[in-house]
Amino acid sequence: MIEAKVKHVKPAVFYEEFFRKGTGQRNTHYCPGCGHGTAHKLVAEAVTDLGVQDRVVFCSSVGCSVFAYYYFDCCNIQCAHGRAPAVATGIRRVLRDAIIISYQGDGDLAAIGTGAIVHAANRGENITVFFVNNAIYGMTGGQMAPTTLVGQSTKTTPMKRSVESEGYPIGMAELLSSLKAPVFIERVSLGDIKRIFKARRVIRKAIENQVAGRGFSFVEILSPCPVNWKMGADNARRWLLENMEPVFPVQNFRDRADDSRPGRGNKVKEVSDEEYYDLFHIEEESSSCVMQTKHTVGTQSVKIAGFGGQGVLSAGVILAKAALYKGLNSTWLPSYGPEMRGGTANVGVIISSSKIGAPVVDRPDMLIAMNGPSLDAFEESVVKGGLIFVNKSLIKRKVAREDVRTVYVPATDIAKELGLVAAANVVILSIYALCSNVIDIDTLRKIIPEAIKKRNLISINLKAVEAGVSYYDKTRCEV
Repeated sequence: MIEAKVKHVKPAVFYEEFFRKGTGQRNTHYCPGCGHGTAHKLVAEAVTDLGVQDRVVFCSSVGCSVFAYYYFDCCNIQCAHGRAPAVATGIRRVLRDAIIISYQGDGDLAAIGTGAIVHAANRGENITVFFVNNAIYGMTGGQMAPTTLVGQSTKTTPMKRSVESEGYPIGMAELLSSLKAPVFIERVSLGDIKRIFKARRVIRKAIENQVAGRGFSFVEILSPCPVNWKMGADNARRWLLENMEPVFPVQNFRDRADDSRPGRGNKVKEVSDEEYYDLFHIEEESSSCVMQTKHTVGTQSVKIAGFGGQGVLSAGVILAKAALYKGLNSTWLPSYGPEMRGGTANVGVIISSSKIGAPVVDRPDMLIAMNGPSLDAFEESVVKGGLIFVNKSLIKRKVAREDVRTVYVPATDIAKELGLVAAANVVILSIYALCSNVIDIDTLRKIIPEAIKKRNLISINLKAVEAGVSYYDKTRCEV
């Protein structure tokens, strides 16, 4: 009996089942004949072969590749449109051992993201960028992209792209090769099997460069888009060979893998706390921004919500700064409507003795609801056994849930008596401090003078702290 031997398997970095896409899903969302699926597999093979899966951070921006996190079993970050190189730069500054891959399309990298990619390349960031060029905006339905060919019809150039009206297609590999810092720039094609095998070697080398700390590597991948080109898969690859490659020559533009240029690999100088204090002229003994003795609280997430003008975001800033003062880690992530004053607003604050992996607060331990719509919106999101602070001056109903604790505070009424309605946030924040056992009142008193931007309002906000303490002492805020 002949023993069967497996020659080809799916790369380990590719999920066996794409559960993030849905239960039982084993196919990508890409259209038949699309080059993204091929490019994904080539990147996955290189990552698996090089043994760096546990170090990879995959950054994808808006476009057909935005759902890359469905498929890659590694750290994934979805970035703002065109800003993947900027996000990759930030990651490089804090995760020195990470293998950072920026994966972008032409409507993303060559349009809204031009500034981000040019400056990342000019700095010689030790990252690897894969740029999929299919000469069209794929995800949004086939509009003209910066790489659309002269004479090519799209939804926004139904009379075909013309030099007089839309200018020439941009060659990103040529553009970046004019910069001094990049160490590797090459354009490859997915037009046929021979070219795909060549692309496989180039993609692997681009990642190897980063593993070796050589600097910025850029691979432009010419890819078919049958659906938006309105042709079958075979014809699309033929069109790529006959029309795209003459405009975008497949070639190596730069390979300086052995370059000994100093300062490569983003060896950013480490700066100590003392050096920061000297740089910004901070006096340790006089500034409340300097961290105090480490305080242990575990991790607590807080959602503060209301309407614009209630000081919701400011309350979050005060709370986050107070946590830092106590030597804790904290994050502050705001969300507000375009109307600002009068519109909806909420902020998530996480306080922890440990490192905080993400700033998003979906399931808060504590909710501070400043108005009725906020209680309606977030009551159900509070974890079982959590605590809800209700501004009963504006919220007339009771909390419906019985598996959470509730504190009712007439915060707006108390603030009115002080002469500043907007100080209601500080009133209820003071009571939160007394109930939470995370931030103490003395810390709040020290932080407010630095957190309040309008100096003439510091005094009344400090009075709001005392009013909150007084209300707590009188009522003990029965839960």
